[in-house]
Parts: sequence; C-alpha cells; structure tokens
Amino acid sequence: MAVGWVDNLNLQSIKIENSISTADTMAQENNTFIKDSFLLSNKYAEELYHKYAAPQPIIDYHNHLLPAEIVADRQFENISKVWLSGDHYKWRAMRALGVNELFITGEASDEEKFLAWAKTVPHTLRNPLFHWTHLELKRYFGIDELLNEKSGPEIYKEVNRQLQLKENSCRGLLKQMNVEAVCTTEDPLDTLDQHRAYDSKVGGVKMSTAFRPDKAILIDAEGFNDYLNQLEEVSGITIATYDDLKEALRQRIDFFNENGCRLCDHGLNQISWVTATETEIKEFFKKRRGGASLSAKEAEQFKTAILLFLGETYHELGWVQQFHLGALRNNNKRMLAQLGPDTGWDSIGDYTQAESLSNFLNALDSKDKLTKTIIYNLNPSDNEVMATMIGNFNDGSVKGKVQLGSGWWFLDQKDGMEKQMNALSNMGLISCFVGMLTDSRSFLSFPRHEYFRRVLCNLFGKEMASGELPNDMDLVGKTIADVSYNNAKEYFNF
Repeated sequence: MAVGWVDNLNLQSIKIENSISTADTMAQENNTFIKDSFLLSNKYAEELYHKYAAPQPIIDYHNHLLPAEIVADRQFENISKVWLSGDHYKWRAMRALGVNELFITGEASDEEKFLAWAKTVPHTLRNPLFHWTHLELKRYFGIDELLNEKSGPEIYKEVNRQLQLKENSCRGLLKQMNVEAVCTTEDPLDTLDQHRAYDSKVGGVKMSTAFRPDKAILIDAEGFNDYLNQLEEVSGITIATYDDLKEALRQRIDFFNENGCRLCDHGLNQISWVTATETEIKEFFKKRRGGASLSAKEAEQFKTAILLFLGETYHELGWVQQFHLGALRNNNKRMLAQLGPDTGWDSIGDYTQAESLSNFLNALDSKDKLTKTIIYNLNPSDNEVMATMIGNFNDGSVKGKVQLGSGWWFLDQKDGMEKQMNALSNMGLISCFVGMLTDSRSFLSFPRHEYFRRVLCNLFGKEMASGELPNDMDLVGKTIADVSYNNAKEYFNF
C-alpha cells in the first residue's frame, strides 16, 4: 500500500507539473495572441497580408498630429504623454468602468494614469482598444505581454526606458512603421510656420497640411464673430461683409496652397442644402456680424453658400475635399463645461444625409467644378446610401474621383471596416479605394494601418477559400497592394 501511495503521489505530482506546464504554455500563448496570423483566418489571407500588404509604406493622409512635435522631433517623457493624453477612446472606456476622472484628465500623476489604464485593459475584451493596445506595445516596444494591473508597473518602466532612445523620437516612431507621408490638419488661422520649417529630407517623412475651415462656416456657433476677428488679423482683411469673408478665406487658401497644401477637411453633422440669393446671404452675414442671431434656416442657407464657394475654390486649385459627416457632438453639457470639446462626449448622429449631399455634389458637378471628394460616414446605417451616392458623381475623369472614406471614429474597428468595405464592394469598386488613415492625435496609432490591412486581407482571403474569388494571388494581391498604398499614392500625389 505504501508503494501504491507513493506511486499515486508521484502520479499526482506529474499531473500537477503537467498542469503547471500547460498553464504556462496557455499563458504564453495568451501573451502572444498577436501572432503573424493575427486576424488572418486562412493561408490565403496570410499570404495576401505578408506578401502584398505588409511591405507597403504608409500614407497617412488625414490625422491630427502636432507638426511642432515632428519638427522638434520630440522625445516623449513617458508613455502617458504619448499614449493617454488626448485619447478619448481610452477615456470613455475608463469612465465606463467607473474610474475617477482624477486618473483620466485630472491631476493624478502620469504613472497613476497609466496604471489606471492598465487596470482597465482586461475589461476591454472585444473592444478594439484591447487589440490596439497590445498591437502598439508589441510593434513599437517589443512587449508581448498582456497589459493589466499586475504587469502595468514593469511595462510602464520598460516603455519609458525605450522612449528615451533616439529611435523612439517622434520621427523615429514614424520611421519604424514605414510611414512615407503624413497630412496634419490646420485651421485657416495657422501660420504654417512648422510646416515651412520642416525639411522632409532631414526628417525622413513627408509632412503636409489640410485646410480645416469649420469655424468660418458654423455661423450659428457662439464664438463665430470672435473667430472672424482673428481671421481679420491673420489675413489682413477687414471682414465686414460676406464678400470680405470670401476674400479672407481665399487669401488663406492661397497661402496654404503656396505652402504645399492639397487637401481640405470639413467636420459637419451633415451637408447643408437650403438655398438663398446672394443678396440674402449678404444680409444674413451682416446681421450676424452685427451681433444678432440667425434663424436655423438662415444659418443653413449661409452654410450652403459658403460650402459651395469653398468647393469651387478647391476645384480651381485641384485639391481633394474631405467631409466627415454624422457626428452628434458635445452631448454631455455638464462635462463639456468642465473639460471642453473633444474629451469624449460625442456619439453617432442619425441625420438625414442623402438629399442634401446629392444636391451639394450636383451643384458643383453641374458647373464642372466638383473636385476629388472623400465622404466619411459615421452612421453605419448610411453605408449603402453613401456608397451609391459616390457612384453618381464618378464621371470617368479620374480613377475613384469620389470616394467612400474608410470607417472612422466609432467605426474604425474590425466590424466597422468590414461593413464599409462590403458596402463599397457591393455598390462600387473597392479596387479604387484609397484605404486607411489614422485620424489620430497619437504617434503610437500607426499600427492601425496594419490592423486595417489584416482585416482587408482576411476579407479577400475568406472569399478565396470559399471559391467566391479565384485562387489567383497576382490578381487579388494587386488589389490588396493598391488599397494599402498605391491608390493613395496616385490619388493624393503628395
């Protein structure tokens, strides 16, 4: 019995050791869930990604990076400065978990804020933040470990150590991701001093700008007249009339154009379309400039007129115009008053888009003054609406002249990307699609291009496996390479 008891004990020990070994293996596998096959469900998807997508450089044609940080080649003091500051995706997740605002936008130390985020990460399963977090840690810093409350302190120290290395400066981070060009977004008031001071031959990454005149369009906004006063100063034009406003905007557009700008961007709830005579628009502007309020209809009439003026100007200069449509902004007025805009209080709106967008594009097209245009849709229920709308104005003059932009903001995740690409594939030509952009304020967000490319390759790879697409790597691979890089290179001509 003694022998049997010992044998049984040894057997149990072996089982325990095997169990521990298995647990270690599982933990290791969990820590390395971002493998070469990440998001790629079969051999076709893997070959498409690794052969045709991954080698392509990145053209990030719309983002909110600070040009001054690129020019200075800033070396971030710690991970919180580059990763958490300004990231309302993370902030919303932390608030949902019940994290005190002190550790989000408050006075807590950078380390405390990072550890609060680390504690949040395990709760983000199935949210894109879980993927983005670990993809970014792995690609930039070689950290192949799940971020959580336990691992947070060591990861914080290690990343901070690496951030002091020269290769992890702002430009270094861009070069690591094979970024060829970035396009930042500036207000008409901007002097573009940073862009003019930047030498891409030294910096290694081309940097251009996009013109964002929203504050000159939103006539019903509280600070409209204050903004025009600033526009007067920078343009040197007294803005007393509607014609003065157009002259000042044209002066800024020409200035931007002289400094390499070839894109504009507009962030609007929807395209306005309520027409009025030129005389009426002048009266509306005079009324508002005098300090009076406009009716909702009058404001929409002004917005319609100024957007048409801008659209014709963009066409004259050969710019690409971008419209980000559908956001319902600043919903929580209490928190907006405390923290200001762009701090996580926005959501998807349910505006009616089709008719006004059609009228706007048609008005420009009827004069043969519709420039290259990208429409970004925030409400997924409008994907097919937008995908069919762009086909109305692709006139054969330019490949993919009017584009359905990549899923943005709340939709720049796997499901949102797939829905956008499926709508575009079904209603148009995904082969002409200009692909991904970060739309980000963070220098650590560029693995999102990899994320997009993996989703793209998996979409095609699954249909190759099912026989819906031919097993022709050269044929399918060309589309993958084009959407990943070539189309953007041709379309924007940076």
